[in-house]
Amino acid sequence: MTDTTPAAKKPTDVTISRAKGRPMLSWVGKKPLGRVTAFPAQLMERFSAADAAQGLPLGAADWSKWPKNLQQQDLQGGLLYHGDNKEVLAHLLANGFRGQVKLIYIDPPFDSGADYVRKVQLRGPKGTLKIDGEDYALGEQVQYTDIWSNDNYLQFMYERLLMLKELLSLDGAIYLHCDPSRNSYLRILMDEVFGPDAFVNEIVWQRLSAHNDSARYGIIHDTIYYYGGSDRVWNPQRTELRDTYVQQFFDQVEDGTGRQYSRSDLTARGLRNGETGKSWRGINPGEKGNHWKVGVSKLDEWEAEGRIHWPKADGGMPRLKRYLDEALEQGGTAQDIWLDIKPIHNQSQELLGYPTQKPEALVSRIINASTNAGDIVLDCFLGSGTTALAAQKLGRRWIGCDINKGAIQTTAKRLQGVMREQAQELSSVTQGELIAQMDAPPAPCQLSFSTWRVNDYDLHIQHNEAVELACEHLGITRTRTDPFFDGTQGNKLAKIIPLNHPLTPLDLEALRTELKNRPEEERDLLVVSLGQEHKAREWVAHYNHNRPINKIHLIELRTDRKAGGFIKHEPMSVQASVQRNGDKLVLQIDDVVSPSIIARLDLQEGIFRAQIPDWRAVVDCVLIDANHDGEVFNVTLADVPERKQDLVSGRYELPAPLLGAKVAIKVIDMLGEERTVVFAS
Repeated sequence: MTDTTPAAKKPTDVTISRAKGRPMLSWVGKKPLGRVTAFPAQLMERFSAADAAQGLPLGAADWSKWPKNLQQQDLQGGLLYHGDNKEVLAHLLANGFRGQVKLIYIDPPFDSGADYVRKVQLRGPKGTLKIDGEDYALGEQVQYTDIWSNDNYLQFMYERLLMLKELLSLDGAIYLHCDPSRNSYLRILMDEVFGPDAFVNEIVWQRLSAHNDSARYGIIHDTIYYYGGSDRVWNPQRTELRDTYVQQFFDQVEDGTGRQYSRSDLTARGLRNGETGKSWRGINPGEKGNHWKVGVSKLDEWEAEGRIHWPKADGGMPRLKRYLDEALEQGGTAQDIWLDIKPIHNQSQELLGYPTQKPEALVSRIINASTNAGDIVLDCFLGSGTTALAAQKLGRRWIGCDINKGAIQTTAKRLQGVMREQAQELSSVTQGELIAQMDAPPAPCQLSFSTWRVNDYDLHIQHNEAVELACEHLGITRTRTDPFFDGTQGNKLAKIIPLNHPLTPLDLEALRTELKNRPEEERDLLVVSLGQEHKAREWVAHYNHNRPINKIHLIELRTDRKAGGFIKHEPMSVQASVQRNGDKLVLQIDDVVSPSIIARLDLQEGIFRAQIPDWRAVVDCVLIDANHDGEVFNVTLADVPERKQDLVSGRYELPAPLLGAKVAIKVIDMLGEERTVVFAS
């Protein structure tokens, strides 16, 4: 059995327009994005549930502008990207998505004190061992670890907003979700990037009913900024009428029928010509600088129906009766304060262990309001995947990305389940029944999606983890303000060479060039690397000869006698077998060992070693590709238990492929680590 790794391609550059809005916010280190490098994306995985609904029409979508390279690979479906969203956005700009996105919803990190660590529970009955997921400082938020000083955070958001503007269509809209800790800065950034004229709404979402805080008023709301052009899509959203609203406004009772109603104004400000500017029943609204909201012929129609409320006192203005029974049936129109959407809580069925997870109802309202069926929705801070999930259910196309591999895996699992359900629903009804279901949600635009990796970000995450571990292990104090050196160790300047290659003379020449730009620097240098070329050691020996200052001291993280040997990663091991049984292929997993989970449990449990009675407790899901091509993992079968207390099967039967075909089994543990084993069938 073998592991598979796709090949990489060369990066390209894409141009980014300057922000032209006013006012403009200033911060230390502010700089626009003139050009940004677009790295290629590697296709990692494909999933399709389309076979179950073969022959039935999918939802309306214009795929003609879909990038040709994706069409050529028969990839007209959802796009899920694993990588730094700055690099993913650059990739999208370089590959045909400029000006194609109808809606952008983003929920970026906005609180440096927030707990972004996903909580993980091993599979099995209630009371099973729990562990923290990817650590905030080293894994899940590698992208965010250095941005919490205000200047860095603003630059981080500025760059991404500039790129998002390039992707947004002329009739599109962007919603930015934040909280009171940073919303004032983000509002000005949005004005600068998109222009103040593009501001539409500041939406207040009440996410908590109460919050105990002895030092101030409780903070119970988030803010959502809504920006878009004058041609943006807009579909008003209906909400249920609240009891307090009904009691306050529906205070009239109609004689004879007993129907409750409210009184609505029939005029609006401004003078008009035509029917809306005429006198009606001796009343001329123009005398007060107003006009009728509808023509006088419509007023006559309403009067004949008894829908006009006449005040008892003469000279009062007539008003329109709005009946309570009709209002309750129609609902109200959503305003800019949202009180009717409940947040995710401990008992929510949606709960996936992500502390900042947003409810599907909230994102669905935004998608329904600002897109039509078939439009493209983008979320580049995808998290648990709610935006992609809601877009899929509402018949929209979607693009999502996240830097965290666990987020990508969680999203993929959720989407696989939804697409299977949609395919089954489509296959169980006739064409006539589909047409007859007027109130049903739009048919899905796609029943497949592909997962991509940009710039080999698995390695990037390992590099950042190793840097943090190295600094902690070696006693290096991180320096956040120095653009070249990573920190100090005592009286030495420390430089950590990127850990995806060994130390080379080119790295050392860059070090010497930097020192020439610092003629007053007299400290020695500590250079930390993962591996060293022999020529690099010779270079250092020659450089240090008879040098009184700026001597270079080397530490190699694997082999150094005093400081090395601590960066070790034991991959997950999978014991499995594949056998032919007539026209069936039987796959059997006998054991899975996850050293990462064992180490995490040992760390949490202290001297009491945690017991894992069943190997399936550490396995989140099993994916199978019955005809693996050695590059892209095509999901033929997915064993994804619905509940945390359920376990994967471990034994699978599939139709046998041709002799010699490769069969790949991908096992993903509860921390998101993957292991793919490949067998010849």
